[in-house]
Amino acid sequence: MARSLAPFEFPTTDANPNATPWNPVVSKDVTLNVETKTWVRIYRPTKLPSTIARRLPIVIYFHLGGWVHFNVSDSATHQNCSQISSEILAIVVSVNYRLAPENKLPAQYHDAMDAIEWVKKQATNPEGEQWLRDYGEISRCYLYGIGCGGNIAFFSCLKYDELRLLPLKIAGIIMNQPMFGGIKRTESELRYAAEPPMPLPANDLMWELALPKAANRDHRYCNPMVPGPHKAKLCSRLRRCLVIGFGGDPLVDRQQEFVKMLAACGVQVEARFDDVGFHYIDFIDPRRAKVVLNFVRDFII
Repeated sequence: MARSLAPFEFPTTDANPNATPWNPVVSKDVTLNVETKTWVRIYRPTKLPSTIARRLPIVIYFHLGGWVHFNVSDSATHQNCSQISSEILAIVVSVNYRLAPENKLPAQYHDAMDAIEWVKKQATNPEGEQWLRDYGEISRCYLYGIGCGGNIAFFSCLKYDELRLLPLKIAGIIMNQPMFGGIKRTESELRYAAEPPMPLPANDLMWELALPKAANRDHRYCNPMVPGPHKAKLCSRLRRCLVIGFGGDPLVDRQQEFVKMLAACGVQVEARFDDVGFHYIDFIDPRRAKVVLNFVRDFII
């Protein structure tokens, strides 16, 4: 059940591992890394495949929040993960990565890698986490990130060692309104500079808080279109990609430029941009949430 917290905090929802007739998903919290104090919330649909041969895809999920807000127990994130699990029929592993400014990039990418490696260990260990071990299809893992989570999904995929992670395979990356930036303003940034929920001054501040010390917004973590060592890995590390965006988002021009960069590098990328809509509209409008969920369902094979 959702509950309201102290002022300036967000409503949260507890994990519920107990199946009930009116609850299509069960969930539980599990420690990821004791030293970094990270953890994951795992979701499993109560409707399971009828045979052991029909396992469920695994979705490793990175929440929104502009590097500084939210965690996996926030009610909006919890509901989104629950819907993905129940309507797509997937095991969802939602990662409670460290936040800025206390933890600057690339700490969040390291947390993502911890989560990917943890999923592999649990799914392949006879004593591993039961939901992943018994129901997850380790060769069909997807990284799904929203906002800054989309950024995390992208860069963590570039960092992972495919051979070391076998039999885990990243079958695709889903980036919903991924958060990128740069020093030179784009047309959409100028056009929607004052638009909530991502006005340009707030966006700039989030990057200032998250980027490594002395780095500016043309650092590759913020602006992957700049030259850098990451570009050499695009073709070899990225498989299928889905990028979702909305025309009223200040970041939409960068997202579309990002899609062009991926395509030019030979990455199999699917772009789903709607001319109407604003940043995080799918967390406000249930109709858009359904459309985005359908995009994700169609992408996960």
